[in-house]
Amino acid sequence: MSPDLDVAVVGAGMAGLTTAHELRRAGLQVRVFEEQDHVGGRMHSFRQDGYTIDEGAEQISEQGYRATWELLARLGVPDHDVPRIGKSVGVWRGGRAHPGVADPSAVLTGAGLSPRARFDLARLLAWTGAHRRDFDADHPERTPARALTVREFARRYHSDVHDYLLQPVAGSFFGWDTARSAAAPMLSLLLAVGPAAGWRTYRDGMDLLARRLAEGLDVVTGTAVHEVVTEEGSVRLRVGDDTVTARSAVLCVPAPVAARLHANAPADELPFLSACTFTPSLKVSCLLDRPLAPESRKPLYVLLTPDAEDDVLSAIIVDHAKHPGRAPAGRGLLTLMADARRIPDLLNAPERQTVDRLVRAAGRYVPGLETAATRHFVHAFTHGLPEATPDALRRRARFMARPARPVEYAGDWVMLRPASEGAVRSGALAASRVLSRLRPPRPAARTRPATRPTEENVS
Repeated sequence: MSPDLDVAVVGAGMAGLTTAHELRRAGLQVRVFEEQDHVGGRMHSFRQDGYTIDEGAEQISEQGYRATWELLARLGVPDHDVPRIGKSVGVWRGGRAHPGVADPSAVLTGAGLSPRARFDLARLLAWTGAHRRDFDADHPERTPARALTVREFARRYHSDVHDYLLQPVAGSFFGWDTARSAAAPMLSLLLAVGPAAGWRTYRDGMDLLARRLAEGLDVVTGTAVHEVVTEEGSVRLRVGDDTVTARSAVLCVPAPVAARLHANAPADELPFLSACTFTPSLKVSCLLDRPLAPESRKPLYVLLTPDAEDDVLSAIIVDHAKHPGRAPAGRGLLTLMADARRIPDLLNAPERQTVDRLVRAAGRYVPGLETAATRHFVHAFTHGLPEATPDALRRRARFMARPARPVEYAGDWVMLRPASEGAVRSGALAASRVLSRLRPPRPAARTRPATRPTEENVS
């Protein structure tokens, strides 16, 4: 009995949609199963009363997002649909915002660092510059940072470099505990994406690329996959109350979910799957009746609030500064990012309590926020971003060297690159591994035997 599909893709985030897109281009019959009622995963956006609200990811970059830009070009997305943000990233210290955190001029302006720490920042920039070729975002396990955690790596520099630069960046953009996550993936990613001047957003919401990819695919939303089993070179999936068979399956879900779904995963895959832990994420979107923002000498897109200054928030994102279309004219939209240390408790708290706690904390940086907010939305992901621990870093090379199999994996955790580009690149990689199994090999060119000239073969 022939399988129902060539390939079943589990998960309609950026990894799953990229995988399906590449396999569909190769002529295979592909279906994507998504448990949620929408596509995009952590790139999802929704629209409410004229606001466009990004639930997860916030930006891409002109640099370090080659696979993403190739997809955008292939789908015909014009450049003006991916505009530059053009605003600064600031850090809070000493009762005020210091802009320029992701700017090379931070060595001169300070960006919240003490004079001694600026000298050490210059040392850090010189060291990463000298080793730039050794920082490959596709192979973070090979960098000269080895398997040091962010905190361990930072010990060679002034404490401010950790407390007012590395920790707030890791804590806000990645949701990481610097004592648990490895420095190599973070440094590789920061070197790849470059300064904030080159950061961009999607004009109509961060799910723009996901929506465009889904338009050309067979995507079934609101449908959970409960189990995936490898059987004699094919795959059986338990989907809702039905069974679906496929020649191959790609699990484009967080590693802990993939490990649970794949009932008979090969033993050599399990160590990396187990090591790829995730941090939860939680944020509150505040719909404002006027465009408030933290006070700063330069307009801010993000204000980082370090652990040394705040134990409730990790950052405030000014969405109407990210792109004016995020809020109706004359109104504003802010996103309050919860501190990773508080998220486990907040995940189980009533939404009203979560909103009150984060809004009260944000009032310190944005006076008038409590009275300006007309509505709030809480966005929480149990599996927010891959934690990229030293253990995962050490185990990645062996996982990546495994042979192509009926069940493959995709997600930013595969690349240990906590960004949508990591998801896109992993999707393309998973598609190539599937095709290496399912696409028949090209026949070898026949070599005609040498013959002596005769009357019959001489023209």
